[in-house]
Amino acid sequence: MELHNLKPAEGSVKKRKRIARGQGSGKGGTAARGHKGAKSRSGWSKKANFEGGQMPLQMRLPKRGFKNRNRVEYRVFNVAGLEALAEKFNVTEISVEKLYELGQIKKNDKVKVLGNGDLTKSLSLTVNAVSASAKEKIEAKGGSVNIV
Repeated sequence: MELHNLKPAEGSVKKRKRIARGQGSGKGGTAARGHKGAKSRSGWSKKANFEGGQMPLQMRLPKRGFKNRNRVEYRVFNVAGLEALAEKFNVTEISVEKLYELGQIKKNDKVKVLGNGDLTKSLSLTVNAVSASAKEKIEAKGGSVNIV
């Protein structure tokens, strides 16, 4: 056996089906696509929601509600929770960057402080939003609030 007389195994190689090459080929005329209809046409592709011309499901169902594009989602912390964090990590200044470093928020989260709970020590905050009751409690204990 040498390179010039190598052959594939018997029956392992089939000839390519040459469709749409005249009636003599046996695959002329409709070119093995059947008769008429969308699938026989060139450029046909089934659309994801196509149901044979019937009204598609997502168009039959009612549409409800409204999604506000301008809504701002905040990561919420209560005054008591911030004090617990300050004690746990031994800090007095809490900012958005500091909360990220401590693993409490994700990189692009916005932080809002709410006034639930009591405060026993002074804290300095730099956050995106603060409720009126939280600001009152923090400033009553001698802390400060900066809004970024």
